[in-house]
Amino acid sequence: MKSCLAVLAIVALVMSQTAGVSFAFAVSQKAVGDQKVLVIMAKFPDIDPSFSIETQKQKYFDKLNRYLQSVSYEQARITGKVTNWYTLPHEVKSYRLSKHNLEVDNSRVLRLIQDSLDLADEDENLSDYSMVFISLGAKTQDYGMMGLCGYPGMLGWQTELPIKTKKRGQEIPGGVAIYCENAHAGVVFHDMAHIMGGVQEGKRILPCLYDHDLQAQSGPFRGYYQFYLIHVGYYDPMSCHFYDLRQGPPGVCAWTKMRLNWIPSRKMTDVPRGEDRTVILGPLSEGRSGVLTIRAPIDSTAYYLIENRQPVGPDRNLPSHGVLIYYCDDKVSECRHGRSPIKVIDADPAVPELKGAPFTIKGKSTFEDEARKVTVKIISQEGSGLKVYVSNGK
Repeated sequence: MKSCLAVLAIVALVMSQTAGVSFAFAVSQKAVGDQKVLVIMAKFPDIDPSFSIETQKQKYFDKLNRYLQSVSYEQARITGKVTNWYTLPHEVKSYRLSKHNLEVDNSRVLRLIQDSLDLADEDENLSDYSMVFISLGAKTQDYGMMGLCGYPGMLGWQTELPIKTKKRGQEIPGGVAIYCENAHAGVVFHDMAHIMGGVQEGKRILPCLYDHDLQAQSGPFRGYYQFYLIHVGYYDPMSCHFYDLRQGPPGVCAWTKMRLNWIPSRKMTDVPRGEDRTVILGPLSEGRSGVLTIRAPIDSTAYYLIENRQPVGPDRNLPSHGVLIYYCDDKVSECRHGRSPIKVIDADPAVPELKGAPFTIKGKSTFEDEARKVTVKIISQEGSGLKVYVSNGK
């Protein structure tokens, strides 16, 4: 029998025809509308939770919901339920994970998911929900990871999972994520976004944007920045969950918004190969902006993506602001072996950790790719927007 997870393969394929060049990217059809989340509160028999159910409920259904509504331009929201505490059958040591993705024992992930679902099996109809969060009554130092996506994630992204509840044979709806009680809202969104993105043809629509190979290196989490600052830096929680732990997560970049179907085509401007355009580019965090992003296609899969990030909404939580330019290649599906589907162009490499990546009127205002004959130039400030000139292959 086909798993209900097969719904994850339902996607749209956005096509853009520009001067004889067409390019396509997968777009989720699951990230708009109500995201119905079942939060299973699961504690270990040898650890007392430090956070109350009410505190966790506020994080998932208030704080995270306000963030999701903001970055989706009010197109998505979180609804659902938080259960009472369930006690897992084994001590935390039976489930504890490595903090490095490539070293995680997937059998332990599977065990925790199976045990948690079985505990809630008689009380909940899983088919009523879009996804499941397993909220642990333990901290990161107890469990090993602050948060993770079980599917599509640690357990792969096939269309079926070998998990059904033992008594009622219920299947996981959409996807499942696991969070420690101290998980930052940016961590929660990161893994939730994997689920909202879903899977197409064996690939995640929305992958992690940090480097998995570098993340596998040993060292304290905040002590080897290169694993999450090599591609997109602090400019999207799919890359780095937060810039400052005391603040909320940063806003998401246009690439992520496009894949989650949050930017309508009328708010994207394409600059075809061999042409140039001057565009008023509005702040990405303001849904009322006339143009939210500019694309300059290079070939059938590669393109430059341009956005205007200003201190509005969640983008207040960025290290710097201005025009961000990304080189994107849809042939690349995951951040492995030094490759990424999206890489930010660093306007000022002298500033560490990509904190100087934005192009600005008062700083570096022009980007040139001489080999591909692409030029991006900020001309002037126009209200809350920026007038940007783009020449693509002229």
